Amino acid sequence: MKAFHCNRCDQRVFFENVLCERCEALLGYVPELGEISAFEDAGVGQWRSLHPDAKGALYRQCHNYAVENVCNWMMPADDPDTLCRSCRLTRTIPNLAEPNNRLYWYRLETAKRRLLYTLAALGLAIESRQADPENGLEFDFLENIDEAAPVMTGHDNGRITLNVAEADDAHREKVRTDMREPYRTLLGHFRHESGHYYFEKLIAGTRWLKPFRERFGDEQADYGEALDAYYRDGPPAEWETRCISAYATMHPWEDWAETWAHYLLIVDVLDTSTAYGLALLPPASNEPRLTDQTPVEEASFDNLMKRWFPLTDALNSLNRSLGMPDGYPFTLAPPVVDKLRFVHRVIAQASARK
Repeated sequence: MKAFHCNRCDQRVFFENVLCERCEALLGYVPELGEISAFEDAGVGQWRSLHPDAKGALYRQCHNYAVENVCNWMMPADDPDTLCRSCRLTRTIPNLAEPNNRLYWYRLETAKRRLLYTLAALGLAIESRQADPENGLEFDFLENIDEAAPVMTGHDNGRITLNVAEADDAHREKVRTDMREPYRTLLGHFRHESGHYYFEKLIAGTRWLKPFRERFGDEQADYGEALDAYYRDGPPAEWETRCISAYATMHPWEDWAETWAHYLLIVDVLDTSTAYGLALLPPASNEPRLTDQTPVEEASFDNLMKRWFPLTDALNSLNRSLGMPDGYPFTLAPPVVDKLRFVHRVIAQASARK
């Protein structure tokens, strides 16, 4: 993600901020610009953007920003809707009468907005249920009512369901440990499920299906049987030589979704490191260096990989110095890199069509 600054005082601010800590200007994200903007009060519930690209345009706060405090996106002052384009994608919110659910809702929406930012930056179309009533993108944030039938995080024809419990750090960490997953985050869930959505949009029924099957396998294999076999027998031996995660071995759909999610992770982290001007200049000439600052949306796949390996090496070393687990607990075997390259090609073509 790019670096943002307050347009009033030039203080560094972040994607989730609602107020500049230095000058106390109201902050909000303007999706049309892809920028955090500072605002000045224009009266009657309207705010004038101070971002130079907005040219003094008037905006309103999303209802979930002004009233619910779970959003920070702005809308054009003449927009007839009360919710921003992100909040409009959420069909079901948690029961706010339950303790902690407002916090969990905030965390869910925050992770979702980061996903939407990346998808937009990559030029990927996001069609709402209003635009595509049958397969448009929407989100249900549901909680367990019957412990015997827990809510399952998943995707179905554009509808992404997340169990609200995933926003509870303690619960998520327990599940991560129980499932022997080295990486489990809210943002990771959103990235993964968006992969299923874009499989239907970009792969199914297109010329990409044949090369998809060559890399990931035949998606027509019975999903229920594959799921049962995975939880009964576990992943096959030496799965690391072919897949990005153990779960990716379960079915070609999951292999694609895990690889798609990983590509988004790589793009996000490299985008952030570039925005901060991060460079790696080890004293030894034979150690990996990082000086390239090519914007990720303009970078070739080979460029991304060339920058990724030294960055993750430094990241893991820093984490170990902090006494923390590796920040990047993955190994990219050649077949995995080839799958990531395929995702890059699919996204590049989809973006070029826009």
